[in-house]
Amino acid sequence: MEIFELTKGFPQEEKYALTSQLRRSSRSVARSIGEAYRMRNYPNHFVSKISDADMENTETMISLDFAESCKYISNQQNISLQNQLVEVGKLLNHMMNNPESYQRKKRNSG
Repeated sequence: MEIFELTKGFPQEEKYALTSQLRRSSRSVARSIGEAYRMRNYPNHFVSKISDADMENTETMISLDFAESCKYISNQQNISLQNQLVEVGKLLNHMMNNPESYQRKKRNSG
């Protein structure tokens, strides 16, 4: 949501370019995590969706660098958001490397 609010200040000519791309990739991280959660009992599918989230997270980072280069955001705004995205990346990496930790616990029938 922070990225959505930030992109409201981007120039109109970026509406269908950088603004749209940043919003799409940042939202896609959350959507992919949600899809992965629903597939958590199928490790290969789970890892695939988390990998998608990681790619979108990286795309968001790159787009923020473009936004800074175009002077749409400040260096400090970029650094702050990049730091948050790095943390998201670390969590995604843990999820990809430890899919069993996210599986639904099996219930004992007894």
